[in-house]
Amino acid sequence: MLRIEDVDTARSRSQYTSQILFDLRWLGLDWDEGPDFGGAYGPYEQSKRRELYEEALAVLKRRGFLYPCFCSRSQLQKVAQAPHGLSAEGPVYPGTCRTLSPEQRRRRAKQKTPSLRFAMTNTGGTPRAVEEFAVEEFVDLAAGPQAFAVDAGGDFVVKRADGLVSYQLAVVVDDAAMGITDVLRGIDLLDSTPRQMALFRALGWRVPQFAHVPLLLGPGGKRLAKRNCALSLASLRQSGVQSERVIGELAHLAGLIPSPEPVKPRDLMAGFDLSQVPRHPLTLPTEFLGTWRWVN
Repeated sequence: MLRIEDVDTARSRSQYTSQILFDLRWLGLDWDEGPDFGGAYGPYEQSKRRELYEEALAVLKRRGFLYPCFCSRSQLQKVAQAPHGLSAEGPVYPGTCRTLSPEQRRRRAKQKTPSLRFAMTNTGGTPRAVEEFAVEEFVDLAAGPQAFAVDAGGDFVVKRADGLVSYQLAVVVDDAAMGITDVLRGIDLLDSTPRQMALFRALGWRVPQFAHVPLLLGPGGKRLAKRNCALSLASLRQSGVQSERVIGELAHLAGLIPSPEPVKPRDLMAGFDLSQVPRHPLTLPTEFLGTWRWVN
């Protein structure tokens, strides 16, 4: 299944979606259902699934997991600058608006449209998403056993004041509605997992299995990004690099084949073993600089 996560409409462009479809097909990856030809779980663009997100928000509100937050950006910035004010997910919200009285909320709502936060702890009488645990523990299929304090990142926004639904809520709703059983993604999203697990439980849905794999880094250990010499698939294609070579190099770095020989994705399926994938970041060898085109 191919899902286009364009819930942030201000940053999404139709040409980005077209490029994703083209690049995946060029690499030899395909899908059974998606935005280009539909399927049983459509629509496959998050921008067209807002009714589902609003329904989930209504359930969370009815069950007492949400509260309005009137904090400004400057207030949240001060939190980030304070000792222990940052987590991997950003500023740790101290719960400023969680204990406001109904009257205080009414008065503030007349002056400012609030965001909605999901309560991770039961401070102030608000129920918590994981009532029986102070620590969220799970076994990641790629990164191994994990343990997070459920309130490490504080309560988080599920709907912004401008009406935009958060990534955390959107992917949970979509994974549940689309019957996703296993989530494999980059290790940079590992810290999102406790929040998403809390949302699954609060909504009464089965929690999928998670696997977080290492990121691919450029020579020198820098993360691949447009601002620091990203390797673009379009650039490789224009330079005459064959897709089988790209797949072979990546498969070798991931421990799936013994040497970087050209290979198609379908040829890797029979012998795929997630336990072979390293847990450390994967760094492109420096010799790629001479054979693959780097773009600034």
